[in-house]
Amino acid sequence: MSKGKNPSMKDPEMYQALRDDGVSGYKAAGISNAAAERGRSAVGRKGGKSKDYEDWTVPELKEKAKEIGLTGYSKQRKDELIHSWHNP
Repeated sequence: MSKGKNPSMKDPEMYQALRDDGVSGYKAAGISNAAAERGRSAVGRKGGKSKDYEDWTVPELKEKAKEIGLTGYSKQRKDELIHSWHNP
């Protein structure tokens, strides 16, 4: 095995592209391996699209903040809640 190669990585180019986009290593590996096994278009069709955070209600945003483990969100305004996810 050559240095830097992972034999379990089935689509290293896709993995690296996802990592460059900021996706975690674990998630990038899962997506790239699934794409290699089932085809990129099949993986691309899976799941849905979430509405933009600007379209969420404040209670929805606060519930999401709680789910992802943020603190200090209870008195934040909508724009502050959204900003806190992008800049934890």
